[in-house]
Amino acid sequence: MGKASASYHTSGNEITGGSITHNERVINIQGLLIAPLFVSELDELMSHYDVRSQYAKEQGAVLANTFDKHIYQTLVNASRAGAASPQVAGQQVTDADFVSNGASAAESIFKIARYMDEKDVPENDRYVAVTPEAYYNLVQTTNVINRDWGGNGVYAEGTVLKVAGINVIKTNNLPNGLNITSGVLDGSDGTLGGDYTNTVAVGWHKSAVGTVKLMDLSVQAEFDIRRQGTLMVAKYAMGHGILNPISAIEVKTA
Repeated sequence: MGKASASYHTSGNEITGGSITHNERVINIQGLLIAPLFVSELDELMSHYDVRSQYAKEQGAVLANTFDKHIYQTLVNASRAGAASPQVAGQQVTDADFVSNGASAAESIFKIARYMDEKDVPENDRYVAVTPEAYYNLVQTTNVINRDWGGNGVYAEGTVLKVAGINVIKTNNLPNGLNITSGVLDGSDGTLGGDYTNTVAVGWHKSAVGTVKLMDLSVQAEFDIRRQGTLMVAKYAMGHGILNPISAIEVKTA
C-alpha cells in the first residue's frame, strides 16, 4: 500500500478526495515438508528409555530450523528485490569485516537503522540476524554494551540486546556462504534459492515478508505390521514470500 498525500485547501474549492495506490503480493504454499522416521519395534523394546518422545522432539526441531532457514532466505531475497509500485527496492550494506570486527558490525547495523529511517520503516519490530561469531564479537565491543556509551547488553552473560534500536539475534540458520540452487532448502517451487556466498547478516522489519499456513506442525505415527515397526512423520505445509522489500536489508562482504 502506498502513502496518502496532503495539500493546502483553497477557500471555496470543492474537496474531491485523493487516492492511495494499492498492489498485491501472492504467497504460494511451497508443498508438504516432512521429517519421517522409522522406529523398529525390537529396537524400541531394547532401549532403556522412551525413544519416541525424543524422536518427536528432534523431528519438530528440524522442521522449526528449516522454517527459520526459509524465512532468512526470503528476507535476503527481499533485500534484493526491485521496486514494484508503490514500493521501493530493497537495499544492501557491504562490510568485509562484519563477522570478524565487532566495531565494524555495529557500524553496519547503524547503517541499517539509517536506511530504514530514510524510507520511513516503523521503528518498532526491527531485527538483525547475525552468526554466533559476529554476535560475540559485538559483545566484546565496548561501545555496544558499555552503559556509559548508552550500550544495551551484558558482558558477563555474553548478550547484546540492541544496536541502534534494532534487536540483535544470533542464529546458525542464515544461508551465509551457500549457493542454493536445488535441494531441501530451495523449496518445492524454487523461489527460496539464491547465491548467498557473501551474505553475513540480514536486517528487517516484520513487514518485510509474510508466511501463509495451510497445515500446522503435527506428528503422525502408525505401526506397520509388514515391517514390524512404527513410522513417525512430522509435517507442515506453509509458504513464504516477499511483502515489502525496503523493510529488508542484507549485509554482505562484497
